[in-house]
Amino acid sequence: MYEGKNYLTIGEVADRLGISAPTLRYWEERGLLQPAARQSGRRLYGAAELRRIALIRIWQESGMLSLDEIATVLVGRTDTGHWRETVHGRLAAIDEQIDRLARARAYLVHYLNCPRDHPAEDCPVVRGEVDSYLDA
Repeated sequence: MYEGKNYLTIGEVADRLGISAPTLRYWEERGLLQPAARQSGRRLYGAAELRRIALIRIWQESGMLSLDEIATVLVGRTDTGHWRETVHGRLAAIDEQIDRLARARAYLVHYLNCPRDHPAEDCPVVRGEVDSYLDA
C-alpha cells in the first residue's frame, strides 16, 4: 500500500495475475492500460486497473480477441466505427475456424475408420478428394 491507498506495483500486479511486467508495460504503450499513479517513477495500480487487466486477459483467452480488437472494444463507439463491428468480425472468424476444425475432424475420423491399410494411397474417398483438389 502506498500513501494510504491500496496500490500495487507493476511487479506485484505481475505476480498476482500471472502476467509479466513487460506485458503490462506493452499494454500501456498500446493505450490499453494506464497506471492509477506513479511514485518515484514506479507504476502503481489500483482496483480499477486490476479489473481492466483481468478483462483484457479474459477477452484474449475466451474471446480470442487480438490487442487491436481489445483496444477497439475498450474505446467503444467512435466516429469511424463501433465495438460491435469488431465483435461481429471476431465471431465470423471463430465460426470459420469451427467449420475448418469440423472438416478436419471428419477427415481424421474417416481415416481412422477406413478399412484400407494405406488410406492415403488406397482409399477411394481420399482419391476423390485429391482429384477434386487437382481439378479446382
